[in-house]
Amino acid sequence: MAPTGAQFGLAVSPPSSTVLPPSSTVLPPSSAVSFAYTKSPRRKPTQTPCVLNSPTFINFPKDPKPIPVTTENPSSSSSYPPHWNLLQRAAAAALDLAESALLSLERSQPLPKTVDPCHQIAGNYAPVPERPLRQSLPVSGDIPDGIDGVYLRNGANPLFEPVSGHHLFDGDGMIHAVKISGGEASYSCRFTQTERLVQEKELGCPIFPKAIGELHGHSGIARLMLFYARGLFGLVNHRNGTGVANAGLIYFHDRLLAMSEDDLPYQVRVTDNGDLETVGRYDFDGQLKSAMIAHPKIDPETKELFALSYDVVKKPYLKYFRFSPDGGKSPDVEIPLTTPTMMHDFAITENFVVIPDHQVVFKLGDMVLGKSPVSYDKEKISRFGILPKNAEDASGIIWVESPETFCFHLWNAWESPDTDEVVVIGSCMTPADSIFNESDEKLNSVLSEIRLNLRTGKSTRRPVIPDSDQMNLEAGMVNRNRLGRKTRFAYLAIAEPWPKVSGFAKVDLFTGESKNYFYGGMKYGGEPFFVRRGLDSDGEDDGYILTFVHDEKTWKSELQIVNAVNLELEATVKLPSRVPYGFHGTFVNSADMVNQA
Repeated sequence: MAPTGAQFGLAVSPPSSTVLPPSSTVLPPSSAVSFAYTKSPRRKPTQTPCVLNSPTFINFPKDPKPIPVTTENPSSSSSYPPHWNLLQRAAAAALDLAESALLSLERSQPLPKTVDPCHQIAGNYAPVPERPLRQSLPVSGDIPDGIDGVYLRNGANPLFEPVSGHHLFDGDGMIHAVKISGGEASYSCRFTQTERLVQEKELGCPIFPKAIGELHGHSGIARLMLFYARGLFGLVNHRNGTGVANAGLIYFHDRLLAMSEDDLPYQVRVTDNGDLETVGRYDFDGQLKSAMIAHPKIDPETKELFALSYDVVKKPYLKYFRFSPDGGKSPDVEIPLTTPTMMHDFAITENFVVIPDHQVVFKLGDMVLGKSPVSYDKEKISRFGILPKNAEDASGIIWVESPETFCFHLWNAWESPDTDEVVVIGSCMTPADSIFNESDEKLNSVLSEIRLNLRTGKSTRRPVIPDSDQMNLEAGMVNRNRLGRKTRFAYLAIAEPWPKVSGFAKVDLFTGESKNYFYGGMKYGGEPFFVRRGLDSDGEDDGYILTFVHDEKTWKSELQIVNAVNLELEATVKLPSRVPYGFHGTFVNSADMVNQA
């Protein structure tokens, strides 16, 4: 599996923490929680289906008292799968020995914080097991009548303990769902049953390479070779996708789709009672042949879906396409790029798509030099491509340079006909590659207005918030019913103290005024999600903010519902288990759920 652009979300590199001792005890939340690598000798290959015989995480800290961690192996550790023939068993034994040697070599070298599990999945970034549906949850305050549906949020939640390097974005996709109806709430969380997760559960170990944590330097090349060798002997199957579906969620064409840009989307169905079940990998009835990024856009007027797909191995490195409301796909438009570029997000206006071609690029050849394949190209000039939505080829694209610009997320964009400009609202991050590579420089994420002049080919950029009030703003949204049109308000996570989220800001994009809502104490959250107050609501901020919040003092999690107009807390839903900090979400109203495919 060559990394086709691993899933990307809110950048996280948790601070140094106390390591979870091998004795299978759990530290209280007053201590950071993480993992220690197993130092004991591995079983011989003839005794286990793979040398990476790692237990699944079944019980992780969810209250302040030390509790035992129970482990469970989904497959037998005493033999290979019974359907393997003698040649496959011999090949597996040889490959297991090679991987054991590779692991020994990797563990002799220190890991940078960006791929060290002790930092990347510590504390409330640590995974949790699935939780079956729990109904009639305790609620403080009153859930507004205008909220009727299910709030869903995606995140990375590794099923197996990492055996080598691991980045937060590498974890298996897990969706947390809170269904709200008649003022009552239920909760469940389930893994998205991706092809890789299903196969790893059968094998009982993490066998698919992790695109960020493991695929770097010479060991990354060796790991890819071992993986492809397993595929050659039929020990694993990578032809049906290798993605984790852990980043984005969108409801389109009567389907809830879980996405990461390393694969096709996965359809997940919300059951009548609010539980979740994976339907499977979704290719739009055979129309979608390549991966799709985790942030497709739905035009609120036409109901079309717009998306990009990028490849880091072969040209074309970037493709644009769209879907009609009934799921019909347009032909691919190949966007000419000289270098494969990390493209996590993009924007739409009423008539255009806005494509960022920035300085974080993929250079797979650097792995031969012992480096990370994701790097910052200081010689490259960042630019945006403006392409008509209905384009059949890339001949009409207008490239506008915007030097030293890197936006991990773009919140909205719109056209300014009076000035021949496209206005883009995004969070500009520096240093650009600090999510993937260690840096001593402090990371900053500045909410910015970028103006792209289509007539002159020039651009300007300015911070939306005054310098005196500047703060890191990452993860959030505008009212999606106004997407692609001029909007006044954006709701964005206050990622401070970085990388934790202490609250969210309601930012007036016209004046730069910011009204802040803080969770208080040792409570931290993630992406604030705007939900309109009923389907007929017209006011841009007439609605509510939904966000998961975790208390690191009591080790309890909750869903907070905040009035988007005055930022007053309306209700709090107490959740039955811990919700780790995650990525992006969506809300599906009850009328749409009835029509699910």
